Amino acid sequence: MDIITTHIGADFDSLAAMVAAKRLYPDAELVFPGSQKKSVRDYLAQEFRNIYEFKKIGHADLTRVRRLIVVDTRQAGRIGNLAACLDNPGIDIHLYDHHPDTPDDIRGAVETVAPFGATTTIFTRLFQERGIVPGPDELTLMALGIYEDTGGFLHSSTRPEDLEAASWLLAHGANLDIVSQFVSRELSAEQVSLIDELQRQAQSYVICGVTVVISTLASADYIADSSIIVQRLMVMENIDVLFALLNLGERIYLIARSRIPEVNVGAIAREFGGGGHASAASATFRDLTIAEAEEQLVGLLHRHIRPQAVAGDLMSSPVISVTPEVSIDQANQLMTRYNVTVLPVVRESGGPENDAPPVGFLGMITRAVAEKAIFHKLGDLPVADYMTTELATIPESGTLADIQRLIVENHQRLIPVVQDEAIVGVITRTDLLDLLIHDPAHLSPDLLRGDERPSVERTRNLANLMTQVLSRDSIVLLREIGETAAAFGCNAYVAGGFVRDLLLQVRNIDIDVVIEGDGIRFARALAQQRQGVVHPHEKFGTSTVIFPDQTRIDVATARLEYYEHPAAMPTVEHSSIKLDLHRRDFTINAMAIHLNPQQFGVLVDHFNCQNDLKERRIQVLHNLSFVEDPTRIFRAIRFESRLDFTITRHTEKLIKNTVREDLFGQVEGPRFFHELKLILSEDNPAPALRRMAYFKLFPLLWPDLQPNLKIDRRFLHLLTQAERAIAWFKLLYLPDRLETWMVYLLAIMSRTQTRDLTAFCQRFDLPPRQQRKLVTQKAEAERIAQELQKRDFLRPSEIYWLLVDFEIEGLLYLMTIARKRFIQQAVSLFVTTLRKVTPLVGGDELKAMGYIPGPLFRAIRNHLIELQLDGEIADHDQALAFIRAQYPVDSQLQRPR
Repeated sequence: MDIITTHIGADFDSLAAMVAAKRLYPDAELVFPGSQKKSVRDYLAQEFRNIYEFKKIGHADLTRVRRLIVVDTRQAGRIGNLAACLDNPGIDIHLYDHHPDTPDDIRGAVETVAPFGATTTIFTRLFQERGIVPGPDELTLMALGIYEDTGGFLHSSTRPEDLEAASWLLAHGANLDIVSQFVSRELSAEQVSLIDELQRQAQSYVICGVTVVISTLASADYIADSSIIVQRLMVMENIDVLFALLNLGERIYLIARSRIPEVNVGAIAREFGGGGHASAASATFRDLTIAEAEEQLVGLLHRHIRPQAVAGDLMSSPVISVTPEVSIDQANQLMTRYNVTVLPVVRESGGPENDAPPVGFLGMITRAVAEKAIFHKLGDLPVADYMTTELATIPESGTLADIQRLIVENHQRLIPVVQDEAIVGVITRTDLLDLLIHDPAHLSPDLLRGDERPSVERTRNLANLMTQVLSRDSIVLLREIGETAAAFGCNAYVAGGFVRDLLLQVRNIDIDVVIEGDGIRFARALAQQRQGVVHPHEKFGTSTVIFPDQTRIDVATARLEYYEHPAAMPTVEHSSIKLDLHRRDFTINAMAIHLNPQQFGVLVDHFNCQNDLKERRIQVLHNLSFVEDPTRIFRAIRFESRLDFTITRHTEKLIKNTVREDLFGQVEGPRFFHELKLILSEDNPAPALRRMAYFKLFPLLWPDLQPNLKIDRRFLHLLTQAERAIAWFKLLYLPDRLETWMVYLLAIMSRTQTRDLTAFCQRFDLPPRQQRKLVTQKAEAERIAQELQKRDFLRPSEIYWLLVDFEIEGLLYLMTIARKRFIQQAVSLFVTTLRKVTPLVGGDELKAMGYIPGPLFRAIRNHLIELQLDGEIADHDQALAFIRAQYPVDSQLQRPR
């Protein structure tokens, strides 16, 4: 059996070449290896009149194929399952193609390859040589193939032979009306919209002096004629090199076009399993996300456009280094002696006094970290405690693109150049800057992909995302904040967790505004404009603004902070947005969005925080972050648990250092308790509590409690019971205010004495009201749980009098510790029904009957409630009869006045 086939995603050139090949191999079957472009499918349905029958690949017995005729490709990866035929014994392969040669091309017994603009041109010339004149439909299809693949003879790959072939086809009867219907038609409204979207998503990369545009587009539906849309965008924007990545359903399509010889898009498309020639190429793949594809594409561009090994030339040597046990004081002295600002930390040191290079890169220590550690009286500690780890190295063959990527993406001040394990040199940011200044051709401000470059440079705009995620009222408020700031001549940003959650596409109503200027003055102006109220905090330059609808925002002056000693409250000074973001706890919270009208929605990401957000990791911004504020440890744990992120190994090491040095004692109790309260207010605090135990935080928080607190099966069971009780209560949608942290705290303290809870409250300086509430609810719940262990039944009135004085938190705690189900059922009955019961005879009616308010008055009401609860009194008349019989007015000397 003979088969004629082409590449997956067949276009008009491949279809025409298949039909033309049928003239040369009349006994062969026409088999598509996969899908075709929509325009091709439409043509086959409307115009081709089924002259030839196309067989589905599933209907062909591939083991019986003896001759395989492949047109418009020579790539095995592009013919789908038909590639299995290549292994058939004695297979005879015939190839017809116009694409450039590649090392992994299929080899055939017959190879007809020519660098024309279309494969159909090859068959047209063969027909001319052999005197074959096809019918009008075939002539039209062949003309259509040439017109499409040469872009109407405008692609740079067009050759004179293509025009001659089209002329011959037209002279023998090709129908240009049909050709124009499928090639030169006007763009539809949908296609214009798609071009606009590609324009908005387009990003320019300057790679070794060549500007390359990459655009991405995601759609749940297949986009017909996507190559036409890409070509139109290229012409409209006068782009020399354009790559479009289209995420359509389960596949990603790469469409590439180039007008310049420096960029061979065919070679790059082949790296993705596709093909094409230097000026036009494409590929289809499934195993990458669109972000991964873009990242890989950028890397390939650097390699294909102008790879240049410069690490070995650019590095400095010999390397000055320290070993991990060297003290921070000694490292600082060494940096002063050699006038350097960073030292590699290595397993075995080398340097100027040692001919052997240092071995085993472990991390680095900077002068800034060393001096700050010395300021905090930590200079005698080893550099291993506060060195930066998880850093990348580079071989001597590393390219300039590799160096730029590491310095920008990883924020590395220094890149060790390694050979095996030996560090043969180092490259610093200064080395790179000197090279770029003296050779501007190397300068690549748009080197990295969109989410890796500082967004203040690439002006990534999140306005569309804001529209999708935020409410209309929130967007109106943010725009008004920006307009007010512009009127004041200052810059306004929304920052912190709001931006983090927006990028995670989670709605967050906690708006933190940062003003480059006088934040308090701005807050007062905004409040006056919106009839709001301002609560300023002069010491920190912050304000809370509450609007009439109770919407509230926090406004802060852009500031930097420094700490007089470990765990101190910060001293605040005015600053810029960059320094304000740098003072924040973690990278994921160190982003901002411009709110001023001209830049509304532009993301500010000076520290590549989006990378950590994308990789779902919690990372500090500087190595002494936990020394200066140990409460950040609890925040790291809370974010890790809530967001399902991971604390990085480097950040984890810094947490352990802080715990080991016991820097918690100088932190005020309420600050710790605030963080603990937030953890216990999470829907499921158990993972965070496990991490607290892992980091050995419980002995530091309350040493007296430590022997009794173990994260064991019983502890986790209590937390689960508390979680269930809270979830049950929330599903009732009752108006009662519930402080969930209290329920979890009571569950944690359930195996301690009441005095331990009292000591806990005093250690963390809880307000007296909260102290009384916690201690009372613990004592009463545990007393009742103990008393009811021997009971199996309670009358409704008994339940009522047992529970009537409880707070909601105490009731849920009782459900948590109850070992008998009937106790939990009793609490449920009380919360949902019993506590709502009121006397059928009210106070005013009792007074009208002659009863005077007092002890007897209350006794009547309580007795009445009890009988109602137990079902002995069902209506108002029965209640009146009971009162008159049991509490006669005359006998009690209770007469009306």
